[in-house]
Amino acid sequence: MRICTVVGARPQFIKAAPVSRAIAAQGLRETLVHTGQHYDFGMSDIFFEELRIRQPDYDLGVGSGSHGAQTGQILIQVEEVLIAEKPDWVLVYGDTNSTLAGALAAVKLHIPVAHVEAGERSYNRAMPEEHNRVLTDHAADLLFCATQTTVQNLAAEGLYQGVHLVGDVMYDATLHYAPIAAEKVDPLNRLGLSPQAYYLATIHRPYNTDVQQNLTNILNAFAQAPYPVIFPIHPRTRKSIHLYGLDVASNVRVVDPMGYLDMLMLVKHARAILTDSGGVQKEAYFNAVPCVTIRPETELVETVRSGWNTLAQPTPQSILAALSRPRPGGTPPSLFGDGNAAQRIAEIIARS
Repeated sequence: MRICTVVGARPQFIKAAPVSRAIAAQGLRETLVHTGQHYDFGMSDIFFEELRIRQPDYDLGVGSGSHGAQTGQILIQVEEVLIAEKPDWVLVYGDTNSTLAGALAAVKLHIPVAHVEAGERSYNRAMPEEHNRVLTDHAADLLFCATQTTVQNLAAEGLYQGVHLVGDVMYDATLHYAPIAAEKVDPLNRLGLSPQAYYLATIHRPYNTDVQQNLTNILNAFAQAPYPVIFPIHPRTRKSIHLYGLDVASNVRVVDPMGYLDMLMLVKHARAILTDSGGVQKEAYFNAVPCVTIRPETELVETVRSGWNTLAQPTPQSILAALSRPRPGGTPPSLFGDGNAAQRIAEIIARS
């Protein structure tokens, strides 16, 4: 059996690592396609190196652009790959333009699609990612769900066939790579940080970066935070800060994008996380670190219900109020499986 995996962004490289190992263990042949949606070293190449993912069979080099242009270019080029490779399955992850384009290219050629992280919903149709999720789920033949909530979301849309509750592959990755990170990297020492004495921030969604007032408010909130803020900056965010002529306070340390192993250690030892990223919300939860999600909603509603994740509007008052909440007691409930999601995914595909 031949599988074509389509990835293009940092979170997808992380998710693909354990699944690719499981696919190989099943004796299946995998063709890896990197669309180039994330294309610089800090957002792309370093993850292939650190996670020991083999180099892609195809690197499409699509790069940045408007949503329509980027999705269209990926669709065109992935279709060419699929015609050449003739896979039995196309495997896609998450909610990016690469996800949707890979799924569309497959279904147009009558190739079945498997979607990892199916059923996640923010119910905010202003988010491009929400459309990518919904459309991909309705095109897919196998829907791999991380939580019971995502299974229920699919059922509410009439999707029952091919739905499998497998757990979260990001949890698989965290369990696998955390001991490696603890042995190989020490970003706290490199940055002169002490555990529990800093906040870690990641901001990249258009809702926050493409609206000047929102980004201004977020930086103002960081400036008033009671502990230093370590801010690995996404290229889009850096561009917006320069475009708007915004100032960054002295207690906010802007650093280049970090590799996955460094980020694992920074998340693990942070006092709290400030983010608009779905993946970082999960990583905070896996490590029992309180998270403030600077968005009006999240697709990870279970983390909010548990008390470990708090939604905040992009205003200093809302963000600082969320940061001041007492730390939840105990440990987070087990919501994302047992760390064997990748194995289940590979087994299901192998017998499908």
